[in-house]
Amino acid sequence: MFKMFKKKKQETITAPCSGKVIPISAVKDPVFSQKLLGDGFAVIPEDQTIYAPLAGRVTTIFPTKHAISIKSDSGIDYLIHIGLDTVEMKGAPFTILVNENEQITIDTPLVEVDFDQIIQAKKDPAVIVVFTEAEQISELVLQTGALLHGEPCGTIERMK
Repeated sequence: MFKMFKKKKQETITAPCSGKVIPISAVKDPVFSQKLLGDGFAVIPEDQTIYAPLAGRVTTIFPTKHAISIKSDSGIDYLIHIGLDTVEMKGAPFTILVNENEQITIDTPLVEVDFDQIIQAKKDPAVIVVFTEAEQISELVLQTGALLHGEPCGTIERMK
């Protein structure tokens, strides 16, 4: 009975770059839009630098530099995936600015991206954030629309 009065563990997530925040269901790839990798959101970017939406530790940098996995300070695993089908670009438009196992904040630049190169290659430039472990979060509330990097774009409610 007292569980319903227990304070929920909610965290604010911030925009990983300036641009238009959209729900993950609007991403033009069924793996993401159908939430096969997990719930999340995307940003149609307006600048070149990508940051973390939650502070934590970099766990994996993909060899093709198009994706970074992070474990937040509260233990939530998430993936930042830059662009659709950009793995085919073999790292060309990306400059990684962090190392694996590095502690990061929402103000730590993670990646510089040449989005013009992505667009010229006829790839979608969406910056996608996916919470990859469904059992870690119970709810994602998203604020869509134009935001600047670091501005709150929603909240996640942790399971634990």
